[in-house]
Amino acid sequence: MMNEMIQNPIFPGFHPDPCMCRKGDDIYVAVSSNEWFPGLPIYHSKDMKHWELFSHALTNAEEPDLKKLPSAKGIWAPCLTYCEADDLFYLVYGVMNSMNARYFDVDNYLITAQDPKGPWSEPVYLHSMGFDASMFHDDDGKKYVVALEWETRLAYEKPGPISIMEYDPKTKQMVGMPKRIWRGGTDRGCIEAPHLTKRGEYYYVMCAEGGTGYYHCVTMGRARNIMGPYEPDPCNPILTSNPTVANERADWDHLKTRYYNPDVKLQKAGHGSYVDLPNGETWMVFHVARPFVPELRCTLGRETAMQRMRWTEDGWLRTIGDSNLVEEFVQPSQLPACLVKPLPTYDDFDSQKLQIGYYAPRIDPGTFVDLVSRPGWARLRGQESGSSLHKVSLLARKLTSLHMTATTKMDFTPLTYQHTAGLILYYDNMNFLYLYKYYSETLGCSAIGVLELDNGTKREHHLMQGNRVPVEDGKDLYLRVGICGRDVQFSWSLDGEDYMDIGPVFDISKLSDEYSEYGEFTGTFVGITCGDRMMHKHTADFDFFEMKTEEEHYGI
Repeated sequence: MMNEMIQNPIFPGFHPDPCMCRKGDDIYVAVSSNEWFPGLPIYHSKDMKHWELFSHALTNAEEPDLKKLPSAKGIWAPCLTYCEADDLFYLVYGVMNSMNARYFDVDNYLITAQDPKGPWSEPVYLHSMGFDASMFHDDDGKKYVVALEWETRLAYEKPGPISIMEYDPKTKQMVGMPKRIWRGGTDRGCIEAPHLTKRGEYYYVMCAEGGTGYYHCVTMGRARNIMGPYEPDPCNPILTSNPTVANERADWDHLKTRYYNPDVKLQKAGHGSYVDLPNGETWMVFHVARPFVPELRCTLGRETAMQRMRWTEDGWLRTIGDSNLVEEFVQPSQLPACLVKPLPTYDDFDSQKLQIGYYAPRIDPGTFVDLVSRPGWARLRGQESGSSLHKVSLLARKLTSLHMTATTKMDFTPLTYQHTAGLILYYDNMNFLYLYKYYSETLGCSAIGVLELDNGTKREHHLMQGNRVPVEDGKDLYLRVGICGRDVQFSWSLDGEDYMDIGPVFDISKLSDEYSEYGEFTGTFVGITCGDRMMHKHTADFDFFEMKTEEEHYGI
């Protein structure tokens, strides 16, 4: 029976802030991408069970320019909608530039396309009053943008109310000044992520409350007039990981670890959106997290989950079963199955085009990855160190399981200690684990070691049995990282058969939202990387990249 169920999360690993929409029989979900590029992944399904990574909405790395933005900033909270009258997809997103002092400096933009595969239009600037902006298309042809109005004043509740503004698609400008319409359906505080919909005579506002941590939830309100007043759902929150009732409006801490609920596996449930299907089903997507206990560290970040919903006779949204607790296993849709091809676990780099599902921090992978010069190999041109916020040659995939092995074969000859290349586990620019080949002046030849960056503190693990580890140039080098729960072990081989461990067993829980002092809204990636901190032109060749997940150990 369990094999027939849908297991949450449906998108494991870094997939926060999901927004779902529908065109006919096609269902799409867009998620945040923060500093990672290409931006705004879009997933597609026809049966609500089988999903494929369909496209990315932002493919021009100069618009927006993410270079030098701090970790966890960048592209936030997409709102993907389809307007049947226009036959257009609308995608609203924010670019978070700074979160210093009490200021959240964000710019919100709109792009459109006839197909989620693109091409997408040039971005239209909307406003900068707050984050999590979303668009609503009314049945009279008018369009509105709702967003969190970020409160910068010290004596006021943070983050602020939900405000609305009309958008004129002809002039491509906002109309008038924002009107505050909603301060939440509970007293959990930290309201955000508004989405407006209309059903029957009511306008509905769906929001997240309680912060993005362990008191996170989904709430709703409704009104007969789009400008309000909105009445709260009497059963708020409609979805959460912790159903307790408390007034936390004065607590600005978004994590609220004291609300960790040991009775559920999926924590931090919130930031929801829903669709009504032609067959009468209603589904909601939202994000969750699976922390290590007792530290409550979420290495995989916030992940996308979904739940089957229903409408009550008096017009409120409820889960099937009427519990507001998030569920790990949910009954599948009655839609006919429509299988999709999953992302390959093995990439031999035989194509001249990079497969979908690869990312780089802040820059376009195409600026440093060459798949042509040496057919069957990915040639990476080295640039800055992994600690940089500017140009890092790191080709990575999202870590989706904590029972995983990643392997690559590398051909690389460093000429100076400034040349490095290898295999990396990367959370942000101040937290990563790196198995790399380098030139050792001590040995007078190439060697391998493991570099650990722990909240900016650098540690080098170069010794095996008390000695540095020389490796011969001109021969292929196999590099591997194995993850088993919280334990991480790097290893290497000359033939791809016999692997030798190198470095200590690391604790992967440190690569997490909660442990990082520099970023807290993303997740861990695994990939290949090359650095040339002298001339930015030395290269490393990789024959393949493989990520194998032990499916019997799903998640944590």
